[in-house]
Amino acid sequence: MESCNCFEPQWPPDELLMKYQYISDFFIAIAYFSIPLELIYFVKKSAVFPYKWVLVQFGAFIVLCGATHFINLGTFYVHTKTVAIVMTIAKVLTAAVSCATALMLVHIIPDLLSVKTRELFLKNKAAELDREMGIIRTQEETGRHVRMLTHEIRSTLNRHTILKTTLVELGRTLGLEECALWMPTRSGLELQLSYTLRHQNPVGFTVPIQSPVINQVFSTNRVVKISPNSPVARLRPASGNYMLGEVVAVRVPLLDLNNFQIHDWPELTTKRYALMVLMLPSDSARQWHVHELELVEVVADQVAVALSHAAILEESMRARDLLMEQNVALDHARREAETAVRARNDFLAVMNHEMRTPMHAIIALSSLLLETDLTPEQRLMVETILKSSNLLATLINDVLDLSRLEDGSLELDFATFNLHTLFKEVLNLIKPVASVKRLFVTLNLSSDLPEYAVGDEKRLLQIILNIIGNAVKFSKEGSISIYAIMAKPDSLRDPRAPDFFPLPGDSNFYMRVQVKDTGTGISQQDIPKLFTKFADSQSPAGRNPGGSGLGLAICKRFVNLMEGNIWIESEGVGKGSTAIFYVKLGFPARLNESRLSHTRLPPRHGQASFPGLKVLVMDDKGVSRTATKGLLVHLGCDVTTVSSVDEYLQVITKDHKVIFMDVDSYNVARFVHDKFPKHHEKPLIVAVTGNTDRAAKESLLKVGMDGVVVKPVSVEKMRVTLAEVLENKRLLQEV
Repeated sequence: MESCNCFEPQWPPDELLMKYQYISDFFIAIAYFSIPLELIYFVKKSAVFPYKWVLVQFGAFIVLCGATHFINLGTFYVHTKTVAIVMTIAKVLTAAVSCATALMLVHIIPDLLSVKTRELFLKNKAAELDREMGIIRTQEETGRHVRMLTHEIRSTLNRHTILKTTLVELGRTLGLEECALWMPTRSGLELQLSYTLRHQNPVGFTVPIQSPVINQVFSTNRVVKISPNSPVARLRPASGNYMLGEVVAVRVPLLDLNNFQIHDWPELTTKRYALMVLMLPSDSARQWHVHELELVEVVADQVAVALSHAAILEESMRARDLLMEQNVALDHARREAETAVRARNDFLAVMNHEMRTPMHAIIALSSLLLETDLTPEQRLMVETILKSSNLLATLINDVLDLSRLEDGSLELDFATFNLHTLFKEVLNLIKPVASVKRLFVTLNLSSDLPEYAVGDEKRLLQIILNIIGNAVKFSKEGSISIYAIMAKPDSLRDPRAPDFFPLPGDSNFYMRVQVKDTGTGISQQDIPKLFTKFADSQSPAGRNPGGSGLGLAICKRFVNLMEGNIWIESEGVGKGSTAIFYVKLGFPARLNESRLSHTRLPPRHGQASFPGLKVLVMDDKGVSRTATKGLLVHLGCDVTTVSSVDEYLQVITKDHKVIFMDVDSYNVARFVHDKFPKHHEKPLIVAVTGNTDRAAKESLLKVGMDGVVVKPVSVEKMRVTLAEVLENKRLLQEV
């Protein structure tokens, strides 16, 4: 075998392949050079990116790779050593930069991963925020529905309208198939179907309240899902094949009112519950959402509040109707009472006048009889008649005063008077009676008690005289002591009179009067009854077996009018008693003028009779006319009597100086002024009346009367009246 020393010939350069490689290296170089331009643009647009230096390094790596490919283009042809050296340097730099970039990426990748994790966290947070916004929008929608439902429910205060409106609005808002309300029966043992939305079941159907499903709902204030087949949920027709919708139930508190007051908010307590059942439409995949259940709970609470308001309104209207009925009854009773008071006052006015007319005759004729020569026995009998008549006249005055006190028409007549003289007059009136019973009466007036005071002298005299008169009446032996002092401010409050609240001032003072006797005394159980009208004593040995009469009752009213207080103390029967009272009096403004103007001056001439004085007496009652004439004749007057105004007009002349009249005083006074226009020719007019009212007396003086005398009239009373009017006329003429 021949040996062959041969070599595989080298691949001759293919012009076409070289051309393709050349073109490819060119485009690779262009691509490598274009990538850094894009990275530079990205770095400029991403100034906040934290790894710009990494991009710069990576850009350098790309540039070197592109430069290597670009330099490699020169190796496809015959090239110099310089090209080979440049090519080698470019590849060495490319290798160094690529290694540095690879090492740097090892540290950067974890940071890039953490950025990705943060990105996922932010995405999750964004999703959660979207869900919360959805919940907020749902709550806003629920709130809007609640406000709408609340407005509709509270637009009326009728409980039936409230409950029906609740079902209708819930059904419309939630798209319910049925909504029903079960109310407890009166016995509280059952729930009765009272209201339904679609009226598919008859109202009045009942279920036991002790049912497990009902107990489950009543045990919580939240909405409870119940079975569609439970007794309270069977509100749809039984026929038909369909899938029942979800059913929920909630309790509705029924608030009861306690201690209801017209001007105060009542107490509300929950004693019973109603049951509200709500059903979603059948044959639907719809379920209850949380916001819908919350809506139902809120509406149930609002219904409870609306029902409580309705209950309060019903109670208010019931109380108002009752109050109106009571007001009508009270108004009717008031009118009847006013009618009774007017009838009583009219009766008392008539009786006063009619009783004073015969009393006037009795007292006048008895006083005239005392002026004649009588035997001792006759004088005693006449004096007894006169005293009894005066007592009867006092009783008439007491009845009239009590009547005025009860209807509030009595007013005190304030004037300045001598306080010391008043006590001395009382003592002078009491001493004759006390001397007959051999009672020793003493009067002690404190040195600081003012001599003059402002008050109602007549009423104060009546109080003192009544109390001392009772002491004399119920004392068979012993003594009666009268003490009068000006009370000190610190001694006004007395524990025995807790209701007495005195208010002293600079222009007034309180006088304390104490009347102590050694009489029969008073039992403790009878003391509270002493100031009651006609109260009978329960004790046989009591102070007044016949009753207390009117005296002390009137005294207490007078003392109260004078802003004072009165009470009686006694240690028991047979141990005497003490009457104490306070009255408020005033200090006179100008003492000297008070003494001059209020001191009782006797007539200037001190006349005991009036001989030749022509007097005209006009009275329509013969007995009274005769009594008045007898008094005037006894005083020496020349008396002419008439019974009517017509007779008066016929007989009146200039010679008549005084006219006593008891008929139509107002017209007669006008006739006198018309007939005698000259003042010095006009006769004096004195009204003889049975009216004791101060206002009536003032009205008589205003229409032209010169004097007023109240029946009954005695000789002395007529003498004083006649002397006063004549003296006043004389003084006026002198002025």
